[in-house]
Formats: sequence, structure tokens, C-alpha cells
Amino acid sequence: MLKIHENPPILWPQTESIQRFEGQWWVAHTKSRNEKALAHDLMAKNISYFLPMTMKVSRRSRRTIKSMLPLFTGYLFFCGHDNDRIELLKTNRVANLLEVTDQEALLRELLRIEQAVRTGLPLTPHKYLKAGQWCRVIAGPLLGLEGIVVQHKGSTRLVLQVDMLGQAASVEVDIDMIEPIEERRSP
Repeated sequence: MLKIHENPPILWPQTESIQRFEGQWWVAHTKSRNEKALAHDLMAKNISYFLPMTMKVSRRSRRTIKSMLPLFTGYLFFCGHDNDRIELLKTNRVANLLEVTDQEALLRELLRIEQAVRTGLPLTPHKYLKAGQWCRVIAGPLLGLEGIVVQHKGSTRLVLQVDMLGQAASVEVDIDMIEPIEERRSP
């Protein structure tokens, strides 16, 4: 298990946003438990990637263990050109490479995840939803973030989905900080 400071950064190169990445987006479906190792390999090759992670805290016999886990187990998003794709495949850490047909839609979804990750608020994996009320956060660190609102164990959560993967993550929000909107797929 990696120590917290040994984990790869969530995005590489470390810029103000993944929106600055150049090239085509791809989704790497990694071999089991290879997400962070692949991220380290891509850093060494200077290939742009986005690996959203969340902190997990567990207790084992009087010890508290903190670890960073990929938000979408088995997946890493990378942006580059054909030669970068070939370099990624040479790492032997990828089980399958998913081509992104709708680049703009994936980028919008990833920008929502990135905005939520940057707040430092805990994100948790969430089941993928087919329908629900779309809302926008109107105050606080998540200002402007849009997603589907659900009630879970007495709390209100904003679900951020990645349609291409059929997976989602959620972050807790205060019900007074959101407003309903028509579904608009914008960052």
C-alpha cells in the first residue's frame, strides 16, 4: 500500500484544469489494481491523464490507515495523440482501451468530477442513475456544479455521472445550496 505522498497526482501535468490538455481523450480500462501504477508510468512519459481519487480511512487494531483509492475502479482517463496511445499500451497495464466517440460530452462530465475533487470534499462511488432531478449548486465551494440530486441515509448528495463508463460518484451538499434546473450538459 502506498503512503499518501507516494500516490500519483490526480492529474498530470499539474495544470489549472484538464480543459488545458491537448489531444484526444481515451479511457484506459486497467488490469486489476494498476490505476496508480499506470499513472506513474504516464507521468514518466509525460502523457496527460486524469485519475480522480478519494481518501479512504480505515481502522485496524488501534491504527488509522489512510489510503487514496481511484474513484472509478479500473479506469484512468488520458488525453493525447496516437503516439501517446501506443506508449500507454506498451506499459502492459491496460486490459482494454475505450475510444471516446463524443469528446465534448466526456470532457463536460470529467470537468464536473474535477471541480468536485478540487474542493477537497469527500467523494464516494455511487451507483449510476438513469433518471433524477438535475440541480445546480448556488453557493459554497461547489458553486456552479451540476448533477443529479438524491437522498441517501438522511443526507442530500449530488451525483456526478460518467455516462461512457456507466459509473458515478457523489458528494454531500446542503439542500439549501442547490436549485433545480433543466438537464443541461454543460460544465
